[in-house]
Amino acid sequence: MADESPLIRSLRAAVAAAPGDVPLRLHFAELLLAEGRNEEAVAEAAVALQHAPGDADARALMVRAMGLPPAAAPAAAPGSTPEAPAPPAPEAPAAPAPEAPAAPATGDAPAFDWAAAEQQVQDLVGPRFLEEPQAAGGDGPAGDAAAWDVDAPGSVRLADVGGMDEVKDRLEAAFLAPMRNPELRKLYGKSLRGGLLLYGPPGCGKTFIARAVAGELGASFLTVSLSDVLDMWIGASEKNIHDIFETARRQAPCVVFLDELDALGAKRSRTHHSGLRNVVNQLLTELDGIASGAGNEGVFVLAATNVPWDVDIALRRPGRLDRTLLVLPPDATARESILRYHLRERPIEAVDLGKLVKVTEDFSGADLAHLCETAAEAALLDSARSGSVRLITTKDLLGAAKQIRPSTEPWFAAARNVAMFANEGGLYDDLLAYLKRKRKL
Repeated sequence: MADESPLIRSLRAAVAAAPGDVPLRLHFAELLLAEGRNEEAVAEAAVALQHAPGDADARALMVRAMGLPPAAAPAAAPGSTPEAPAPPAPEAPAAPAPEAPAAPATGDAPAFDWAAAEQQVQDLVGPRFLEEPQAAGGDGPAGDAAAWDVDAPGSVRLADVGGMDEVKDRLEAAFLAPMRNPELRKLYGKSLRGGLLLYGPPGCGKTFIARAVAGELGASFLTVSLSDVLDMWIGASEKNIHDIFETARRQAPCVVFLDELDALGAKRSRTHHSGLRNVVNQLLTELDGIASGAGNEGVFVLAATNVPWDVDIALRRPGRLDRTLLVLPPDATARESILRYHLRERPIEAVDLGKLVKVTEDFSGADLAHLCETAAEAALLDSARSGSVRLITTKDLLGAAKQIRPSTEPWFAAARNVAMFANEGGLYDDLLAYLKRKRKL
């Protein structure tokens, strides 16, 4: 504080450097109390008591700082010099006195109410220890379910996805419409289960779309990645996959999102480690619902990958991840929405989004976020050099766009060869059509 004495400032710095030095902290508290800063003295005494709960000096200082009567003060600490006793008063004739509760036989002063003191300083000093989280339920299904992080039905909907109308239409026709209309589903014998594989270049919003699908279905959301499954012990990885699907069945309706499916379900013909092959086998079993007598009713499996050609072909068999959706870089409408989102809390001036949208074709959502970050860095550096704050302009954003190459280009370079020469069974017809439309062949 500006009005502190140099001694107080020096002691405050010393206490901060040695928080466990109780005598130093008490000396600091005494000086604060002498200057009439009782609340700060109480806080320092309380911290001292956290480090040394039985310290009599800290207790006595706490009593004085809180303005409590001296009778409540605890006894002097061992080793302190007692004051000289006062001379005895002359005896007087005994007079009858009103009855009062008998004092304790020992003659000790009333005990200090530490519970009340702690109640008064609880807002000044935090707890000494963080409470350990209670363990999940015991063994059995309830305990297993608590081991996996299942998100409650979220508020994200497809309407929150900017642009991408073609993706939304395909999702509605192939996946959502049968789930939203139970009468029609029963009429046509459609099971309340499904699998959808989202693929495309990185950073284009596959995970966000998966969450939006869960929101549309009003379903819980469970994300699964390779680190959630793999275990060093034999058989533990397969058990993890089984437990994940058992949790989803208990939480139904539930969307299980398999992120980076190419790592979790790589082609077994290319996998030399038997443990990874067993993981794929177990995943196939769970997708079929064989391990559960009730099947996968109410469990919707969504998966995402950047390299679908590295995914085991058995995972894409009918009844498993049998529907495929290509998620491409955001279109013009989506790019404008993404730019608005990432500029919403930045200091901008006269930004021409139309120009930005034109020069950012093939940019992924992650690229657009990086573009806004780069432009902000340029404006910040100029402000630091000039000493005056300036706003982010279209020039900054266009300059950033020139520095950044779309991260989707390497992906399209690899995908072009697959679409042209390895399109068995028409798996990548949608990708081939897009490349022809964009004249990338």
